[in-house]
Amino acid sequence: MGNFDNEINRRRTFAIISHPDAGKTTLTEKFLLYGGAINLAGSVKGKATARHAVSDWMEIEKERGISVTSSVLQFEYDGYCINILDTPGHQDFSEDTYRTLMAADSAVMVIDASKGVEAQTRKLFKVCAMRGIPIFTFINKLDRDANDTFELIDEVEKELGIATCPINWPIGSGKGFKGVYDRKSESIITYSDTLKGTKEGHTNVIPVSDEAKVTAEIGEAAKDKLFEEIELLDGASSEFDIEAVRNGKLTPVFFGSALTNFGVEIFLKNFLEMATTPLPRRSGDEYIEPTEDNFSAFVFKIQANMNKAHRDRIAFMRICSGKFEADKEVTHVQGGRTMRLSQPQQIMADERKILDEAYAGDIIGVFDPGIFSIGDTVCTPGMKVCYEGIPTFAPEHFARVRQLDTMKRKQFVKGITQIAQEGAIQIFKELNSGMEEIIVGVVGVLQFDVLKYRLENEYNVDIRLEPLPYEHIRWIESSETDIASLTGTSDMKKVADLKDRPLLLFINSWSIQMTIDRNKGLVLSEFARN
Repeated sequence: MGNFDNEINRRRTFAIISHPDAGKTTLTEKFLLYGGAINLAGSVKGKATARHAVSDWMEIEKERGISVTSSVLQFEYDGYCINILDTPGHQDFSEDTYRTLMAADSAVMVIDASKGVEAQTRKLFKVCAMRGIPIFTFINKLDRDANDTFELIDEVEKELGIATCPINWPIGSGKGFKGVYDRKSESIITYSDTLKGTKEGHTNVIPVSDEAKVTAEIGEAAKDKLFEEIELLDGASSEFDIEAVRNGKLTPVFFGSALTNFGVEIFLKNFLEMATTPLPRRSGDEYIEPTEDNFSAFVFKIQANMNKAHRDRIAFMRICSGKFEADKEVTHVQGGRTMRLSQPQQIMADERKILDEAYAGDIIGVFDPGIFSIGDTVCTPGMKVCYEGIPTFAPEHFARVRQLDTMKRKQFVKGITQIAQEGAIQIFKELNSGMEEIIVGVVGVLQFDVLKYRLENEYNVDIRLEPLPYEHIRWIESSETDIASLTGTSDMKKVADLKDRPLLLFINSWSIQMTIDRNKGLVLSEFARN
């Protein structure tokens, strides 16, 4: 196997998904610590002077201690090259989260052991299930009092409709958390509380067959409980089946505490063995193999003004096949032109490194002069490839945007259009009114704050947002429908999106069916096909 194939096969690209506060950022930092990408894990929340987490870069995130935008982190560990796509876990997450999952080959789901599966996790899980990508579960925060372990496992199965296979099992929780039982080696791994930001700290491995030693290590009561649970577990849980894991039908479950750094490396090592190399991607009726010689990639995210020092706009691309080289010409399929991707870089939060090369599975950021859209394909000239578009998800909250200073009309239109092209918000306009009346739609209400903040800070434009009561949106799919003569319900509003596609907003869900019934041949869709 040549160096080219070897480079691709050692890559693992995954997204981390979780509910707010499940400890995702801490876990990400510990991974980076093992990979030597950072020397001291910074605490996310804390005093104003404390270091902020590597993956949180926008001011609004620093103020709130949450990740609003997805960032991309790459590090080396044990011969693997790992790309982590960090997704916002806040309940007010945006479409960014959905799209990031489109660029990953597998997902790591972080669950708080005292809270179990939460609403946000379900939503993200659905996107993973839709794509059939493998899901690995890390049940975190065992350094605090946790729910019953069997109940946690049961909840993952019931709530997410996926079989579970615990790879290890916790011994106690909170102050009584002693370590984990490793099912494969049939031994217990105990730990000493490590320094929070370092990877030192020693672990002991004791075979469970050595009962006297186990008792001496964890005490009689904990030993009896563990032996009882092992017996139950062997009878109750699914068999480990790597094929089922890779098809997204079975999730391996691990336990630990990212904060005290216990169980993180055990998880990382197992994950790297079980997770797949970069996967083939669909283009039309065929699948393009990552080891195909020709370079191809798709844009899954666009981000403007990431760094105060660089007034710019970056298109993030997931490389699907071949090798990227900085000076090579590529075809932008949707734009129908040949170009060089300029300033190709790997972005570690707001620090950048110019790249000479990258391989299938990697994520690169390239300078976007305003020509790329989410879902676009770039490839080696002459290659016939066009990756499936990324669906536009239906916003759930709407507001009318009022500009406070009408003299700044130009900056306002430029700013709001750019932010919409990044996909953080969707903008709609009254039918046939140009950009006079603008309605913004978002997946999570935090995006309204982000919009206001960015327009003020990046475009020097103040706005007022007036919430609107609409909750449901439908694109009109039937081309023969005349929108002007469409008869709807009194709570319906006719608008158009940025690409001038007509759509309808409704306050009540029952109005949707009523409108379909009243208009022969009308076909409505929750997604806009890109």
